[in-house]
Amino acid sequence: METAEIQRRFLKFFESNGHTVVPSAPLPAFEDPNLLFVPAGMVPFVPYFLGQATPEWNRATSVQKCIRTPDIDEVGKTSRHGTFFQMNGNFSFGDYFKEQAIRFAWDLTTGSVESGGLGLDGDRIWATVYLDDDEAIDIWHKQIGLPLDRIVRRGQADNMWSMGIPGPCGPCSELYYDRGPDYGPEGGPEVDEDRYLEFWNLVFMQNLRGGGPAKEGYEVTGDLPKKNIDTGMGMERMAALLQGVDNMYETDQVRPIIDKASELTGKRYGVSTSHTASESHPDDIRFRVIGDHVRSSLMLIGDGVAPSNEGRGYVLRRLMRRAIRAVRLLGYDKPAMPELLPVAMERMSAAYPELRTDFERISSYAYGEEEAFLKTLKHGTTILDTAVSETKSEGGKTLSGSKAFELHDTYGFPIDLTLEMAEEQGLSVDQEGFRKLMTEQRQRAKADAAARKTGHADLSAYWQLLQEQGPTDWKAYETLDTESRVIGVLKDGQPIPLAKAGDIVEVVLDRTPFYAESGGQHADAGKLVGPSLFAEVLDVQRPVKKLVVHKVRVLEGELVLDDKIEASVDPEWRLGARQAHSGTHVVHAALREVLGPTALQSGSFNRPGYLRLDFSWRSKLSDETKSEIEEVSNRAVRDDLPVAVQYMTLPEAKDFGAVALFGETYDETVRVVEIGGPWSRELCGGTHVSRSAQIGPLVLTAESSVGSGQRRVEAATGMEAYKYLARERDLVTQIAEEIGAQRGDVLERVRAILQRTKDAERELANLQAKAVSGRAAEFAANAKQVGAVKVAAVQAPEGTKGGDVRNLAMQIRGHLPEDQPGVAAVVATAGGKASIVVAANKAAQAQHVSAQALVKAALSGKGGGNDEVAQGGGVPADQAEQLLAAVTGAILA
Repeated sequence: METAEIQRRFLKFFESNGHTVVPSAPLPAFEDPNLLFVPAGMVPFVPYFLGQATPEWNRATSVQKCIRTPDIDEVGKTSRHGTFFQMNGNFSFGDYFKEQAIRFAWDLTTGSVESGGLGLDGDRIWATVYLDDDEAIDIWHKQIGLPLDRIVRRGQADNMWSMGIPGPCGPCSELYYDRGPDYGPEGGPEVDEDRYLEFWNLVFMQNLRGGGPAKEGYEVTGDLPKKNIDTGMGMERMAALLQGVDNMYETDQVRPIIDKASELTGKRYGVSTSHTASESHPDDIRFRVIGDHVRSSLMLIGDGVAPSNEGRGYVLRRLMRRAIRAVRLLGYDKPAMPELLPVAMERMSAAYPELRTDFERISSYAYGEEEAFLKTLKHGTTILDTAVSETKSEGGKTLSGSKAFELHDTYGFPIDLTLEMAEEQGLSVDQEGFRKLMTEQRQRAKADAAARKTGHADLSAYWQLLQEQGPTDWKAYETLDTESRVIGVLKDGQPIPLAKAGDIVEVVLDRTPFYAESGGQHADAGKLVGPSLFAEVLDVQRPVKKLVVHKVRVLEGELVLDDKIEASVDPEWRLGARQAHSGTHVVHAALREVLGPTALQSGSFNRPGYLRLDFSWRSKLSDETKSEIEEVSNRAVRDDLPVAVQYMTLPEAKDFGAVALFGETYDETVRVVEIGGPWSRELCGGTHVSRSAQIGPLVLTAESSVGSGQRRVEAATGMEAYKYLARERDLVTQIAEEIGAQRGDVLERVRAILQRTKDAERELANLQAKAVSGRAAEFAANAKQVGAVKVAAVQAPEGTKGGDVRNLAMQIRGHLPEDQPGVAAVVATAGGKASIVVAANKAAQAQHVSAQALVKAALSGKGGGNDEVAQGGGVPADQAEQLLAAVTGAILA
């Protein structure tokens, strides 16, 4: 049974049992600051389990895309570890509980294939339960008929579920399938979890946990408002069972990638005869890493993640580089992603058709990252060769752990490659030192992650207001003024009865015209006015869904609970905000028209008169391209295109061609904003002009990189655009007057001035160099005898440039007698730092006087070069004379 069919059967079963099918959330956990990625199927439902939001349904089911990477180094070594996986879940929010959840799992799992079930043999299923959960044991034994010897009690680490941070938790019951004696010893999951493969976890979510260790040793602090059910059936594990394969890497969505890698490398997968992944041949482990990581990379890029050096992008980069490295270790040294990624797309698009339609964008990121990494490998090899040479020249036989760590951490050069290449050149690597530095880095990362894992913020006061007063009557689309009643005043998240002049507080109104910051649009500015009140609105947010909260500064009078006031948005502010937000849509459409459909917006921010837009693109935009984007944008403004708003379901919006943006989440009913019909059609909750001409002039002011494969454009709109152009005009006028040229001749005149300046600087540099070199004979004539060596130790004339310092040292050496040892040492200062160049003649070298050794003696081991000439620097300028003295001292030593 193929994986896509398992997904279809799972969703159909629960839908027929009263569950609403909920689409998967994107892999990046955009709405949870504690998480980079969604690691479990229940994450999108956390607010419902906590009672912070009311679900639209009592029963739901989903197939959630998930990513887990803490055990990335174990991928391929066991049958249980993978990075991307799909979690089939069914959820109850205060509806059914243990008995029904267990019954659903059993009926679907053991139901016949003909009747829509999955057809597993019930006599081979084991169940685990939490230590004291006698109720679950009774259900399994007395109602389902599972023998007591196949029901196992386990402790908190195994059978008390939580997300590893303060939040919901509860006892769970896990289902295991006995794959037979070929996979390990008998005795149940306590004995062997390769033979007894876990495939479903039923979480009876009824408690709250506090802080403490992730898996066990934490305190259960209380009960949830309602008893809930959260279950997760591992799609990949069920596929492995139903397809009769040994592990998740050999299922229909991963094995074709491995087969393609086998074809490319000429190596055969399945060298190991054991069914147990942990006993596999190293090549088999590499094949599994390729299959897992290529698929994960496809899914991550598909959900808007781009390779980078931090956060989600770093995780993606690491996955891709591990896969690329594994291919190379198997003997294939050409670009592999163009061969492997299309195979992954073909297998995954049956369940996720958007991967096929978006493959051009996805593949451009993947292929670009591989190209960059291959350059990194080449560059890293050069650095490694240099490090090996230095180690050997110093008589060492071990490459330092710090150098191996630098190669790994700074250049992305894999440690296993460092070990392999060092061994080829007769060196070992200080692996203990490397591991120590890696451990320190991981501890820093864990400390940072722990600092972010603060649990869910205390929003209880806001939730209480929402439950008592209902949702805010939000009028931002309709008006700039409302008569409102103060239904909540809060300070530091706690309710207070009133606020006085000078106080900054949060205010909740029964109705408001203010736009709360969202979708990249800055919050409105304005005022609250009452009989004895005047307050300015500083910010507007939605800390919980459907509740608008205003941050205000009371300037006059008092703000009192239950007072009636007038809430007014600053009309100039709103006009500028509308211009900027509509301008963002126009620039996005222009980008896609000029660059193509892969130039998708990945983030934006706009406020009155200003917008910035981040988009997917790998290279800097040329001046011609920027001009074209600006022209297309302003042509749309000039054409006075109509701006229309429609409401429809999310599937209808996608069929309509509306662009959904990465990082945004949408309700079932969405708002579609069109500018010029299909030319610009996006899902958007912002405020907009009614026709494009109202945007006013639109000027691109900046373009820059914001990460690998991500560019940013910034623009001014409306009056701010006019002011920007006016400043540019005034600047050109002032320059023209300063150089005595007509405005139209400014560029040519400035170029001529710059050329004359460059010519003069070049001539001056030549004169200075001649003046310096002209003193070489003088400096050599004043050389002193130091032991057996004639030493000319001098400070270069002020203003001598780096290259001239080296030339001066060589020229002084040339004026020293050839038949006796001679050394020229020249120190120069610039920018508050001192540097030194040392040149030794052949007679000095014959007496084992090395220029490189002298520089290193002066600079405490730093500097580079060879026996003939060497240099170094970076010390404070006031140490210049000490450098010369150190050279002299080293010769005497």
